[in-house]
Amino acid sequence: MATYNGERFLQQQVQSILDELGAEDELIIVDDASVDSTTEIVHSFDDHRIKWHTNAENQGVNSSFERAIALAANELIFLADQDDIWVSGRVEVMKNAFHLSGKLLITANSTCIDAGGNEAEIKLGGVIGSDSEAHMKNIMHIFLGKGNYFGCVMAFSSEMKKVIFPFPRYIESHDLWIAKAANLLRSNKHIDDVTLLRRVHGGNASIVKRSFYKKIRTRLIFFRSLIELVRRVYLRIV
Repeated sequence: MATYNGERFLQQQVQSILDELGAEDELIIVDDASVDSTTEIVHSFDDHRIKWHTNAENQGVNSSFERAIALAANELIFLADQDDIWVSGRVEVMKNAFHLSGKLLITANSTCIDAGGNEAEIKLGGVIGSDSEAHMKNIMHIFLGKGNYFGCVMAFSSEMKKVIFPFPRYIESHDLWIAKAANLLRSNKHIDDVTLLRRVHGGNASIVKRSFYKKIRTRLIFFRSLIELVRRVYLRIV
């Protein structure tokens, strides 16, 4: 988890995660120089499974997640935002998907809720189980802005670190970078299950409207990152 001034919803999210974890699991939190009560909220849990790290200065969400992933010691890595709620049974569902599929990346779905925790009318889309093996189609959907890969509903094997690290500084979203890598590796599994209540509010970092210029820039970054990932996948194979 990467946190930044997340005091508003953080306590509920951390509790929902801890409820899903076993004794040997860990919740790695990298705080990106928060100036609110985020630190105090996390420390109030006094749970040995929480591993707390802080950036000396604000680094941005991609760098914070990169650091958190690098610190992860266990085989399976789940990504989490600071303001959502994990659905009961989430970990079991996604772990079963790993074991049954043998894939490196599992992506599930979510239901949107508003700031008050009520189901929201907004629909952000999701993945379709039957498209798991449509790797080139999935990559093309990312290019077109239709690839509904959200980090908050993703989990992946630590093996993927060999391809995704280091994150290039130019990428816009760590989750799409990971999703493209998994599809290029042909090791991607979609599950239709809803495993997350995704909170939609004015402070979301991942829900933004883009100008035409930014959309063009995003497409150029897509090709640059795709070329880099193809190179890394090739080097891994050979």
